[in-house]
Amino acid sequence: MHVSVKTATFKLLRQLGMTWIVGNPGSTEETFLQDLPEDFTYIQALHEGSVVAIADGLAQGLRQAVLVNVHTGVGLGNAMGAILTAYQNKTPLIITSGQQTRDMLLFEPLLTNVNAVTMPLPWVKWSYEPVRPEDVPGAFMRAYAMAVQPPAGPVHLSLPMDDWDKMITDRNYLRTVSHRVAPDPVRLADFARRIDQSTNPVLIYGADIARSDAWDAGVHLAEQLQAPVWSTPFNERAIFPCSNSLYAGILPAAIAPLADCLRGHDLAIVVGAPVFRYYPYVAGHYLPEGTSLLQITDDSDAAAKAPVGDSLISDSLLFLEQIVPMIAPRSHHARPPHHDPRVKWSASTAFLSSEAVFDILKPLCPDEFILLEESPSNAPALRQIFAIDQPDSFYTFASGQLGWNMPAAIGLALHEQISGRHRPVIVFVGDGAFNYAPQCIYTGVRHHTHVIFVVLQNHEYAILKEFAIEEKLKNIPGLELPGIAIADIGSAYGAHATVAITAIQLEAAFREAMGYQGVSVLQVPISSDLHPLID
Repeated sequence: MHVSVKTATFKLLRQLGMTWIVGNPGSTEETFLQDLPEDFTYIQALHEGSVVAIADGLAQGLRQAVLVNVHTGVGLGNAMGAILTAYQNKTPLIITSGQQTRDMLLFEPLLTNVNAVTMPLPWVKWSYEPVRPEDVPGAFMRAYAMAVQPPAGPVHLSLPMDDWDKMITDRNYLRTVSHRVAPDPVRLADFARRIDQSTNPVLIYGADIARSDAWDAGVHLAEQLQAPVWSTPFNERAIFPCSNSLYAGILPAAIAPLADCLRGHDLAIVVGAPVFRYYPYVAGHYLPEGTSLLQITDDSDAAAKAPVGDSLISDSLLFLEQIVPMIAPRSHHARPPHHDPRVKWSASTAFLSSEAVFDILKPLCPDEFILLEESPSNAPALRQIFAIDQPDSFYTFASGQLGWNMPAAIGLALHEQISGRHRPVIVFVGDGAFNYAPQCIYTGVRHHTHVIFVVLQNHEYAILKEFAIEEKLKNIPGLELPGIAIADIGSAYGAHATVAITAIQLEAAFREAMGYQGVSVLQVPISSDLHPLID
């Protein structure tokens, strides 16, 4: 029996549970999209960067791979920033881009992706253009296997537009693959021995705790050891309840200050994170004298490039479940609550401070909601005031790519619809970051997602000013952002939008947005206070 390439491919996608397609159509993708089966849902976005970020958020919510469809070369180029972020987020995506018809490829007509396989590298785990139409369904199966196996991540297929109607022999392409890697038992026993022998261990958790659904297991290990728990710098997920007395805060993203936080500990145990993500260069030793480090990660590349420590390749949950019975519990020691005050460098009183905005809005939030943050200069204050105590309730980028959180919020809100949980999605975004992806609002409106964008407008790139102060740099152009009518932009895409200047206006606008089952944009002018980049 013979079937078309398209029929065989869609059959496989159904078997894999990949019936959501996030895309922005182009001419070389229309042959794939025509007569889309009724059991597939197409999520249209207006820019390929938003396409990939929406799919990233949706995949993280679903905890499964999502199919992405972008235009040939030019569209793939537009998507590259979000692809880089998906790679660092370890999000499984099958990213497909169209390719010109095979009969003309030799002559490189308009829209030919000349180096389609190499273009998205190194930010995909695998990139391929099938040699024959017959190879397309099998390429999807291999792409899926690559995307979901640890460390998970995006893959890319370049697909000639004339392949879809070709007839091939019908066969079963479905295979199953493992999604997790277990620790080497000999290495695990050695780590358990070293943990037991340590006198004052400290735990450092990364986003793999969330990705492997190891929240409870991470709490169990911390309580077993009675060890403080730090979050790694630039942690893109919620990894530990902030109200727990063992929570120590977020490590600073610089070599010397980070090491200072670990003084007095003879053993640092890093679970589910690289060692470490640094930002400004502050010279020093990676670890204090007398401190050794153990790293547990599912990523062999992260293990290889760590500047210090001994590594074990393992899924975070499997490691935690297996290590706890192997180590002796320790007695409870009362610890003072953690405080992370923000010291201001300058002050202006014309508008609310970001801290005031967070203080006003936090009590108005429901018990369950999803929080995203893309306001780098205000992130520490947000994390302090919006203390996260529930798993799968906080998301941001692992890469530092502005323009990710807004569309990712749409993807997460879509998952809330699919799951029936219907938690509102609240996004705190700076005015600089807002302008990277406002077109995603259109997609959120079209799909009736409950997302509230709180845009903190300080009319500047504050994080860059703070970096310049840290690095003693002066007279840098392009750091001011005057004259952007953010609420008008939100309204233009169909959102419910308003400007809130005073505390009373802000509270009223947020209450209205919380009750409005759609997309809201709150433009909130804030003071231009700067803070130390490294506390």
